[in-house]
Amino acid sequence: MRIAVTGSIATDHLMTFPGRFADQLVADQLHTVSLSFLVDELEVRRGGVGPNICFGMGVLGLRPVLVGAAGQDFADYRAWLDRHGVDTASVHISEVLHTARFVCTTDADHNQIASFYTGAMSEARQIELQPVADRVGGLDLVLIGADDPEAMLRHTEECRTRGIPFAADPSQQLARMDGDDIRQLIDGATYLFTNEYERALTETKTGWTGEEILAKVGTRITTLGSRGVRIERVGEPDIEVGCAQEEAKVDPTGVGDAFRAGFLAGLTWQLSLERAAQVGCMLATLVIETLGTQEYELRRGHFMERFAKAYGADAAAEVQAHLA
Repeated sequence: MRIAVTGSIATDHLMTFPGRFADQLVADQLHTVSLSFLVDELEVRRGGVGPNICFGMGVLGLRPVLVGAAGQDFADYRAWLDRHGVDTASVHISEVLHTARFVCTTDADHNQIASFYTGAMSEARQIELQPVADRVGGLDLVLIGADDPEAMLRHTEECRTRGIPFAADPSQQLARMDGDDIRQLIDGATYLFTNEYERALTETKTGWTGEEILAKVGTRITTLGSRGVRIERVGEPDIEVGCAQEEAKVDPTGVGDAFRAGFLAGLTWQLSLERAAQVGCMLATLVIETLGTQEYELRRGHFMERFAKAYGADAAAEVQAHLA
C-alpha cells in the first residue's frame, strides 16, 4: 500500500527568556513598543504535520511519500527524513523562499511571543499529485494534512477527479477556512481525522450534522485526548480504543501526528481499524513521553511489550508479525 502524506514542512525555533515580559512593558508606551530580549536557550526542532506523520511511519518500517514545499535550507532536514525511511523526492523546493518557520520566545511565567513565517509553504499549491503517483507506481491513499489552504483544496479535488482515495485531516486550518472550503475538503474522503474540538467546529462551519458528515465520508476518526480515539462508520457499531499508559507526560506536541502515523501503518499492514487505532495510540504514547515531535526512539521489543500490556497478547501477535 503506497501512501502519500501532504502537509506543512516547518522548523520550530524555541527560545527561553529568564525574566517576565510584563516587567519590560511600559503601559503608556505600548503603541510604540521596541524591545529586544536576551534569551538563555535556543532549541531548533523539526516540525510540520507532513514530516511528523511520515517520520512516525518511517520508524515503523514503512516508506511514506512526503509531499509539501520547503526552501533551499531543507537539505539537513531532508537528510534526517531520508535516514528514517521517508521518501522526500516529491518535496517542492522554492527558489526564493525559506522553509516555513515558527519562532517563539517564552518567559518565566510561560507567556509567549511568537511569529509564524509561512515561507515556501505558500508554494505547495503548485504541486500536482499525478507526477508523484507516476514516480512511485501509483498511490493507494493520500492523507491531506494542514498546509497552504489552496494546496489542500487542490489536492482534494485532484484526488476526487483521479479516483485516488484520500484522508481529510484539516486540523488547525479549520479555524482559517470557511464552510464552503471545509465542505470541499471532507466530501468524499475515505477517512476524516479530527479531535473533539475540531469535530464540533467542522459541524458548526459546514452546517452539516454529525450524521450528515458520516454519510459523506467512509470512516470518521475522532481523537479524544487522554480517552483515546473513537471510530465511526455508517451502519456499524462505534469502535473505541483507549490510550496506552504513559510513563511520563513531557510534551503533547505532535501526539496527534503520531497517532495518524500508527493508524496509517496499521492500514498498510491490512489490520483491522481497531488494531490500526491501537498502533496509533501506542506510537502517540511514545511522543508524549518525549520532548520534540521527532525525537522519540522506537525499540521494537519495548514497543511490543507495552503494546501487549495495553491491548492484550492476541492484538500484540497480530502487530508483531508486521513490526518485526
